[in-house]
Amino acid sequence: MEQEPNGPLYEAFCARCTGTNINAQTLLATDYLNHFNEIIMLLEMVPDMPDMLEECRAWEPKSYPDHFRDSSFSDRDLAVEAYEHVPARFKDPFEQTIGQMNELVTLTMDRMEEVLEDPEQLRARGRTAGRALQRLIDVASAIIHGNQVALHQDEIDQLMGI
Repeated sequence: MEQEPNGPLYEAFCARCTGTNINAQTLLATDYLNHFNEIIMLLEMVPDMPDMLEECRAWEPKSYPDHFRDSSFSDRDLAVEAYEHVPARFKDPFEQTIGQMNELVTLTMDRMEEVLEDPEQLRARGRTAGRALQRLIDVASAIIHGNQVALHQDEIDQLMGI
């Protein structure tokens, strides 16, 4: 059950996160975004090495708690535990943005596969996807740092040229 901001559990987690790499207001950590930086790097390699698309396909979405359970992040246990207490005003747009990123990665791989034999189109689609994913990472990072923002689907569609 999520605590209301300023509730005793929320306040306790804010205090525990102070001085760590977890934002003491949102109870979120930017380290999670490394999961997406990894796929962006792989996608950027596809135009020069089309066989990398297979490695991209091996990448899978990972929930915030699962990312930290599998990581060597110094405060990983705290990150997992605190996630249950992230206020909805941050968690909802954060999860929406992450969902959009996961969808965009899948769409990008499908779109790149369509033009695998056309290096020019492959490069163009990779660039477009990279910019769109970076924009979403920026949104997720802003949320992690306490801003209540999210992109709407029409903005995502515009980024992808749909």
